[in-house]
Amino acid sequence: MNNLYSQIAQKAKDYEAKTAEFLMDMVRIPSYSCQEKDVVLRIKQEMEKAGFDEVRIDGLGNVIGRVGSGPRVIAFDAHIDTVGTGDLAAWKGGGPFEPRIEDGQVYGRGTVDQEGGMAAMVCAGRIIKELGLAEGLTVLFTGTVMEEDCDGLCWQYLVREGKIRPELVVITEPTNMNIYRGHRGRMEIRVTFLGRSCHGSAPERGDNAIYKASRCALEIEKLNPRLTDDPFLGKGTVTVTQVTSSSPSLCAVADGATLHLDRRLTQGETRDSAVAEVRAAAYRAGLKESDFKVEVLRYSEAAYTGLVYPTEKYYPTWTMPEDSPYLAQAVEAYRGALGKAPPVDKWTFSTNGVATAGMHGIPTLGLGPGNEVYAHAPNERCPLEHLSGAAAFYAALAARISGKA
Repeated sequence: MNNLYSQIAQKAKDYEAKTAEFLMDMVRIPSYSCQEKDVVLRIKQEMEKAGFDEVRIDGLGNVIGRVGSGPRVIAFDAHIDTVGTGDLAAWKGGGPFEPRIEDGQVYGRGTVDQEGGMAAMVCAGRIIKELGLAEGLTVLFTGTVMEEDCDGLCWQYLVREGKIRPELVVITEPTNMNIYRGHRGRMEIRVTFLGRSCHGSAPERGDNAIYKASRCALEIEKLNPRLTDDPFLGKGTVTVTQVTSSSPSLCAVADGATLHLDRRLTQGETRDSAVAEVRAAAYRAGLKESDFKVEVLRYSEAAYTGLVYPTEKYYPTWTMPEDSPYLAQAVEAYRGALGKAPPVDKWTFSTNGVATAGMHGIPTLGLGPGNEVYAHAPNERCPLEHLSGAAAFYAALAARISGKA
């Protein structure tokens, strides 16, 4: 390990307790999607205390910290909204918003998914500022909103409205301290079935939409073995996640029904190919064109700022090529700061990379503290050593890209 990498690693370790305390402060503030205002203000305060050159909040509510003002721009991203608590009885030793440190880990909702990444990013910004590692760089640290509701919406806004287009984005979602270079995409599809109501005592007079939905659901299930299997990202999948129906009463044949589908897209699968597969499944179920409608859903919820920024619920697949120079620099920075070679893999779930890489073609990779198996789970927890390790990696990568290391 060269001297600069040693300094970075030591500073990250020295700041470990401060980083953990900041993480616990964030955990104490519930920050569900579209309700992130208070945690955003706490992050802004911490960035200012850390000596960032600029901190601002944009129209969607994202908080953006800047260190350096060079012509080359890189960005580190953490979404700072969380899912709900689930069954409170499943949380042991304290509630989801009552953080504690136990056995070398910080417990609480958001420690892994993904305010731990935010805490490590702010620590990295402090180190970059103190050691002068941003020479020739503008390093952005984005605390982004609404990701749990709509992956990548925040980065659609940052790129299109904020005119921010870094040469590299590092996603700090949990990777168990591995480097990740992609994940499957996803989309949400609704299939609506049309029927004709009649009295339940004489069902032959009507046309039951639930039966149409049922036959179609069984054909959709049969799609899974036929979907594309990529050697790196794995298989595409589809599943029915919700069934609803409508009728004049519980004594009447259903005149409408819907299926909600979660479709995971692997390499080579697209929005249009996925829709076509669902339509073909409906035809195999014996349905006519007039019996059903397939549509990709849209997201149009208001941010905590009041802004509505609608988008289609299609989140493209992406990967960073194995021979990318950014990946090589990340591996080198990891070795330098952490003293070992990193595993390089992929996420199981979806991240804001669907927008940075999938929609806008910005080179994107990831490393984050915590193990993704604890995301959305009770007793969520993040190791202290991951917080300092991730901070060291982020600072070391900035140093490597700037040419300081």
